[in-house]
Amino acid sequence: MRPSFIDSSGAFSECNSDRSGEFSSPGSPITGAGSDSVGGSAAAIHRLLISCAADNSDEVISSLIADLDSPSASIDQQRRAAMELRLLAKHNPDNRLKIARAGAVRPLVSLLSHPDPILQENGVTAILNLSLCDENKDLIAASGAIKPLIHALKVGTPAARENAACALLRLSLIEEHKVTIGRYGAIAHLVDLLQNGTPRGKKDASTALYSLCSTKENKIRAVKAGIIRPLLDLMSDSEYGMVDKAASVLYAVVGVSEGLAAAVQEDGIPVLVELIEIGTPRQKEIAASTLLLICEQNVQCRSMVVREGAIPPLIAMSQSGSSRAKQKAEALIDLLRQQRSAPSG
Repeated sequence: MRPSFIDSSGAFSECNSDRSGEFSSPGSPITGAGSDSVGGSAAAIHRLLISCAADNSDEVISSLIADLDSPSASIDQQRRAAMELRLLAKHNPDNRLKIARAGAVRPLVSLLSHPDPILQENGVTAILNLSLCDENKDLIAASGAIKPLIHALKVGTPAARENAACALLRLSLIEEHKVTIGRYGAIAHLVDLLQNGTPRGKKDASTALYSLCSTKENKIRAVKAGIIRPLLDLMSDSEYGMVDKAASVLYAVVGVSEGLAAAVQEDGIPVLVELIEIGTPRQKEIAASTLLLICEQNVQCRSMVVREGAIPPLIAMSQSGSSRAKQKAEALIDLLRQQRSAPSG
């Protein structure tokens, strides 16, 4: 169960349809796919207009799936078909169900492991856009998408990795898929994206990890994959704007003994105390909740929290925070005072 301070915080925005855009940015393998800059722009505009047209969408969808699935189709034809389907699913929610019902999921899933980076990226992104429709999630998973999505998460372009993380997040909203995603090895690659990805990649990875780490098994996997250090680094550095997200994921993983031990070993207590001192009200509440969880489970940690000087900022928090924050601060203060008054030896 998610604590109420996270449910209402808005710390996590959903991974919605792809944000890489129709007009590819420099560095994407899709850039330069056209024969020239003028022709490429004209083709991109043409694709966008088609994607927004609903009147002929059934015919367009059937034609594109046929191009994608034809054994005689060229790479360029497949690239174009995958891009069109991706855009149709992005711009028109009704098309997401139409595309899936027309049989596009299986050929799109086959692109997720394709050696051509353009095809893989468009396949991943099309699957992401289709997964925004709740009725498609089971079909996508049943079509064998989870393992190849994890493959794209591991080896794809930056955009493919980010959109694969988002697609896995969407599928993880169904509990049984969450278990499968963790069992198939996604957690380690999401932790790598959290640590080494672009700013957007870090945010997408943290959102997916937060969803997946609602199960004990995935929390343990995340700890074994080394999630604690990048979380603490992101909590200590506001440059990425991810203090809330990282703190929320940390709260999730310290709920298992392995996570608690790793957080203490990686010097997480000073980071949490500092958040209580200088963080935003939301960050203070998350940090206090995490320290309370740690101190309830580990008596030795209480003296460490006291030594870090947590009591004065907690007292201030208990006097000026929200009602929920005051409750957490007061409960933690009581535990710490018990520790200070306990007889030594």
